[in-house]
Amino acid sequence: MLSRLADFLVPAVGRLTVTADAEAELAPGSIIVANHTSLADPAVVLAALHRLDVRPVVMAAAGLWRVPVLGPALAREGHIPVHRGERRAADAVDAAVEALHRGRLVLIYAEGGLPRRRDAAEAAPGAFRSGVSRLAQRTGAPVVPVGQAGARRITSGSTAKQLAGLLTAPLRRPELHVHVGKPLRSTADVPARTERTRTAVTTAWRTAAAHLGEPAALVA
Repeated sequence: MLSRLADFLVPAVGRLTVTADAEAELAPGSIIVANHTSLADPAVVLAALHRLDVRPVVMAAAGLWRVPVLGPALAREGHIPVHRGERRAADAVDAAVEALHRGRLVLIYAEGGLPRRRDAAEAAPGAFRSGVSRLAQRTGAPVVPVGQAGARRITSGSTAKQLAGLLTAPLRRPELHVHVGKPLRSTADVPARTERTRTAVTTAWRTAAAHLGEPAALVA
């Protein structure tokens, strides 16, 4: 339901396009890692994946499970709450392992939070946490890098600016782009695997942002 809802709503607030590397593959039991720039980008990524016939389990901040209507839907569909800084944080990894073993794809945001910038411009992903690499090491699952750009044109900045951006997006219809990279398989240690994953997601983001003519991607 969540993926279908995203695929229904995103076209109402923007113009989404999707590309993929020639060797891209979203096989059952894969870990999908995307860059995180805006409250809007999970919907953008889910809509893009839905067009590719992929409906992943999402690892997301546990606070979302307290939101009326959304919380029960997340729980019902088997998405995974992440209790950051708590003992229960390890439970999320165990749940992700189980989902991967069942053949589900798991979507992770390895940066662990949103950027603090107030502008709507694009920037390369920040430092990655090690959780995705430890999950890949534990399961042997391939890691699929995904880059998204344009979500900050829907919502970014202060709370007031985010609300204004969301309300005006159906009129502005900003361009959005998602790019899927080829899977990574690595036997490297966790730090090296983490950096390799960040590099691959940055490359995918650069491709997506270049489609939108974003200066940060074009200059780099």
